[in-house]
Amino acid sequence: MDGAHNQVFLPSNIQELFTTWNRFPTAVPVAGGASFARRQDSRCTLTLPADILSLDGLNELQRITRTERYIEMGAMVRLNDIINLGKIIPPVFTQALKRIAGPELRNLATIGGNICHPVLRLNATAPLVALDARYELRTSLTARWISAARFSSFSGPLAFNPQELLTRIRIPLEQWNYSLFKRFADTYPESETGGALVFIARIQKNILTDLRVVFAGETVIRDKNSEAVLSGKHLPLDRRDISHFIELWRAFLSGIDTPSLMVKARMLNFVEDAVMELAD
Repeated sequence: MDGAHNQVFLPSNIQELFTTWNRFPTAVPVAGGASFARRQDSRCTLTLPADILSLDGLNELQRITRTERYIEMGAMVRLNDIINLGKIIPPVFTQALKRIAGPELRNLATIGGNICHPVLRLNATAPLVALDARYELRTSLTARWISAARFSSFSGPLAFNPQELLTRIRIPLEQWNYSLFKRFADTYPESETGGALVFIARIQKNILTDLRVVFAGETVIRDKNSEAVLSGKHLPLDRRDISHFIELWRAFLSGIDTPSLMVKARMLNFVEDAVMELAD
């Protein structure tokens, strides 16, 4: 464990958390703490902030509820607990969570911690953006809901206001007939040149009614123009439409700075393979 640490606060409810946070504004909220783990060679070390606001005692952040339209989970729900919910969770989201380290770490890591990494957009981000998830952000006086896409921002820092906490994640329970997830780096924490890509499609009466392709790594990447080319097309897709879609994606990737050229090439191959499945 590196450095000297001053205090660890253990609030038992949200009100107590914000009272403490107001007194110690530089304290950092900590969920499972998995994002502070650093692996070097065969050793794992922890680099922790000086003052910690532990969220572990906040029972209201560990609840899971379901309605006909969405499933809602607190930010402190462990990743394996989400996976164990089974078929009620959109498959692409489950795929993404299963690719996070091993079961031991997933028993510790929380969904809020994965979403709120200060530098990288980790595995949960891409599927949550694609699925139109929404996040509740709270301060001592306010609460607001924000889309996953806006929160993660397509470039720049996360959309937190000062002393604002992610408390709930709400995922629409819509039917996606075709979904794929691909991780381009398997280390933890994820390498800066890696990332994750999701491809989801909704098919109704042999028509591709909706298509979404989202990448998350150093930033979030999505090209709605290319998605619109195929939306509304009959299946199987025409090869000319597929070629147009791929060329739009190729041009889109060539016009952005990140990720690396190698990852861009692998993304393009993955997207091409995914969409070709809809032509057969």
